[in-house]
Order: sequence, then C-alpha cells, then structure tokens
Amino acid sequence: MSTRFQIAALVFMMTNAVAFGIGIVPILMIPAFANHAFEAIPAVVLASFVISVPLSWFIAPRLRARYWRTQPQKASRHP
Repeated sequence: MSTRFQIAALVFMMTNAVAFGIGIVPILMIPAFANHAFEAIPAVVLASFVISVPLSWFIAPRLRARYWRTQPQKASRHP
C-alpha cells in the first residue's frame, strides 16, 4: 500500500463525517426536507461516501511535510 493511500484512508473517515454533517443539517432543519427524511437521509449517506473518496485522495499528499516545503530549512541548534 502506498503512503498516499494509507493517509487517504485515515482522512476519508474524517472527510466522510464532515460531509455527512453538512448534508444532514439542512435535512433536519428545513421542514420541507424533514417531511421526506426517510428518503433523504440514505441519499445523504451515499452522497457523503461518494464525495469523500476524491476529497480524501486530494487532501492526502498535502498532509505530508515534504509536499509543502518550499525551501530548505536551516538546522537550528538550541543552546
């Protein structure tokens, strides 16, 4: 398994939770959507899974320290 895949797997769980939360709040807060919650909630669950896969794959390399390094850091010594 590649490092990117391992990081993406960990990020997937958090991304999925956030996507689900963003999707479920309007369904529960808006009365017109709340009337159809039995159909809408499974759709939100499925949509959060589908959206989280590419998002986590996109975020994973950015979590590696080497990716964001723009210039070499000087070694600092603390006396």
